[in-house]
Amino acid sequence: CICGFIKPTSGEIIVDGKQVGKDVDFPKDMGIIIETPGFIPYYSGYKNLKLLAGLNNKIGKEEIRNSMKQVGLDPDLKRHVRKYSLGMRQRLGLAQAIMENPKILILDEPFNGLDKDGVKEMREYLLSYKEQGKTILICSHSAEDISVLCDTVHEMDKGVIEGVR
Repeated sequence: CICGFIKPTSGEIIVDGKQVGKDVDFPKDMGIIIETPGFIPYYSGYKNLKLLAGLNNKIGKEEIRNSMKQVGLDPDLKRHVRKYSLGMRQRLGLAQAIMENPKILILDEPFNGLDKDGVKEMREYLLSYKEQGKTILICSHSAEDISVLCDTVHEMDKGVIEGVR
């Protein structure tokens, strides 16, 4: 609902003072990973991000390269995305979500496919992002991710918010 993909059954979604679905179709200044990130398989990671960055024309090559480095990917790697491991594709998805330095990140199971060290690195990165005053919404089944990263927790069951802690 926050991303504008589906309409809420009740209430309204307000992001930066604008109602999603009425004032805006998709909120500006938001980075998103929903489920498994999809990329053009026969392009390199960098070329995929460059293509996506061209949609908004907000950033250049350096920001793309820096986002890849921040998530532990080599922007000069020529390997096609189809040959990436699951963890590398997940890192590329994170790079895509952060490359335009959005105020809001929405991440659905962002550590899926990452090894223990990768999870630790990404947690540290997200904590630094949070310290910059950014908003991060995370959907996760990992109690450890939730306890380390979240200030407020909303539990859902079958699409209904069950509790807040």
